[in-house]
Amino acid sequence: MDLELSRKVDFRHEEIASRIKEKLYKNGTLCLNFISSPGSGKTSLLERTLDALKETYNLAVIEGDPETDRDARRLEKLHVPVILINTSGTGASCHLSPAEIEQAVDDLLLETPPPDIIFIENVGNLVCPAAYDLGEHHKVLLFSVPEGCDKPAKYPVAFRESDLVLINKMDLAPYCDFDLESLKKDALSVNPSLEFITMSIKKGDGLLEWFSWIEKKLAEVRKQASK
Repeated sequence: MDLELSRKVDFRHEEIASRIKEKLYKNGTLCLNFISSPGSGKTSLLERTLDALKETYNLAVIEGDPETDRDARRLEKLHVPVILINTSGTGASCHLSPAEIEQAVDDLLLETPPPDIIFIENVGNLVCPAAYDLGEHHKVLLFSVPEGCDKPAKYPVAFRESDLVLINKMDLAPYCDFDLESLKKDALSVNPSLEFITMSIKKGDGLLEWFSWIEKKLAEVRKQASK
């Protein structure tokens, strides 16, 4: 009985995710789903990204947090639409769900003009968020040097389901006994198509490469939408 219920729930999630993706393609809107451990720098990265791109593109954020509106208020200062979802009251506090994302995407696509890019800041967790397709075009895994280079082996699903790994806090690498090549090797053994960008959000290193990656992916979505 439990297995059958799980199959029904999974199918329902897949159905919603597929519907979200169809709406995004129809509008030519790129959607990126950020996953990471707490404290890796997701909100800081979004602040730098929104500030750099908001004059060129229409941007929006779906902010997932178990409690508080602190991160949402940080991002609202950049004067872009932010929809906050506190997951502690939804029964699934460790991740955002496709149903929650569909409602938020529907609301954002009603904006005039609609967003060119929607960023989803998922709950800080390398387990649950990695397992759910939210209709995004790409999962982006933000990883920080102090977490250690063993994470691809310990959390393989997060690396397998992601398209890009952003390796943050590289300025701390000399103090953390961090082996970048070892991490890349283990990550590629899980997902051979992974891309990597090393960065220090605090110093600004790697941000231009990250912005170029976003623009490339937006162009791909727009090309698909025009077909």
